[in-house]
Amino acid sequence: MTDTQFTQITAAVTRSKGAPFTIEKAQIRAPKADEVLVKIVATGMCHTDMIVRDQYYPVPLPAILGHEGSGVVEAVGPLVKNIAVGDHVVLTYGYCSQCNSCHTGHESYCQEFYPRNFGGGDMEGKSAIQDAKGEPLHDHFFAQSSFSTYALSLESNTIKVSKKAPLELLGPLGCGIQTGAGAVINSLKVSPGSSFVTFGAGAVGLSAVLAAQVAGATTIIAVDVVPSRLELAKELGATHVINSKEENAVERVKEITGNGAKFALESTGIPAVLRQGIDALGSLGTIGVVGAPALGTDASFDVNDLLLNGKSIRGVVEGDSTTKIFIPQLVELYLQGRFAFDKLVKFYAFEDINQAAEDSEKGITLKPIIRISDHV
Repeated sequence: MTDTQFTQITAAVTRSKGAPFTIEKAQIRAPKADEVLVKIVATGMCHTDMIVRDQYYPVPLPAILGHEGSGVVEAVGPLVKNIAVGDHVVLTYGYCSQCNSCHTGHESYCQEFYPRNFGGGDMEGKSAIQDAKGEPLHDHFFAQSSFSTYALSLESNTIKVSKKAPLELLGPLGCGIQTGAGAVINSLKVSPGSSFVTFGAGAVGLSAVLAAQVAGATTIIAVDVVPSRLELAKELGATHVINSKEENAVERVKEITGNGAKFALESTGIPAVLRQGIDALGSLGTIGVVGAPALGTDASFDVNDLLLNGKSIRGVVEGDSTTKIFIPQLVELYLQGRFAFDKLVKFYAFEDINQAAEDSEKGITLKPIIRISDHV
């Protein structure tokens, strides 16, 4: 390729296991086929970015991470049909559109989910980005790699959104916020008048609290160990909060609900907390598991408690979302004042990305959003 076929970019690069992000100059090729080149306005930072940086999930390095991008379409490939230059978009996860899961509306369980989102390149193993020395940087992280001023996505994971909404806020709808809200609405199907408890009141857990309120749950419980998060949970619609450092969470949930919760969500990735969530369910209760520990992590439960009470445990990826429908729905709920996920976020300048990561890991910031480029 000649230089004229590249766009100059600035990207946050992860060069080795656990290393800080480094801001570097690089270049990205033009979009081909059904690809979309997006000028990134802002990108949310998610727990998954950190566990990949630290190689709990073995994405090849050096890489450009970032998977909650929002921005403006700059160019499209010749096969793109429904996305146009100038559209405001949110970037979400990649999927093949061809397997049985995709054909039945369960794209987040795509048979190619791992290689498309964690493979470090396209499906041929190739990168679209070169560093300043002309060396390839692993990209296509969640089919976007949006810790960068420009990103290449596919039409399928590029979600057009209303220009009425603040674009720099919307990126986390592509993963973290979608995961918590979708777990409640799509996976668990929390029903009006029911009880719901989230074990973990981070960005995902509090998104679930917001969604439980939208779904009509009348008992909404948040469990965490950070008092400020519990206070925010009450502000966002939780009817009860439990500090599990100070109280027995299982006993308290059963006291509040009378029998145990109808629905629960575990977002911490800690096996002992998952056990608490299962134990806190009532008869025929269901818990969704979204917390991601290291690969190979085991957890335990009482088999007879599960059996005799008809309890269900189910894994949830990306909130079981049909993204082209669900993400615009969340945007509309936000515009109507019914889904105040803006209360979860704090903005950081691009050069402060490592501070954002540190604040997130320390629990100081629930959902960092990195401002990447100016948007007029």
